Amino acid sequence: MSFQPTPIFTRTYDFLTWLLPATNHFPRAYRHSFTQRLLDAAFDLRERLEEANVRLRSARLERLARADEALAKVRVYLRLAVQWGWLSGGQYAHVAAMVAEIGRLLGGWLKITPSD
Repeated sequence: MSFQPTPIFTRTYDFLTWLLPATNHFPRAYRHSFTQRLLDAAFDLRERLEEANVRLRSARLERLARADEALAKVRVYLRLAVQWGWLSGGQYAHVAAMVAEIGRLLGGWLKITPSD
């Protein structure tokens, strides 16, 4: 029997794999402020999903809600990056599609998770 990761973990891994090199092209002056906040939100998203995966019921719902908050921050930071010209329109279209899929998967997980 081989291990098959759930799609949300694969998609967030792909998102992080895309995001880290992309942020290397952001202006150096913003690496310790804006870029760090974007990366922190992206890693927080992944970490909250990992935490939710090993918890049950209300503890899982709480971690999924925190993951949703992190995803909302990621969306804002990405919109700012494209507005400031740090991401091209094509790059933004690509990453926005990735983030939208992660959002749909997260929403589905929230719907099927029972509360206490």
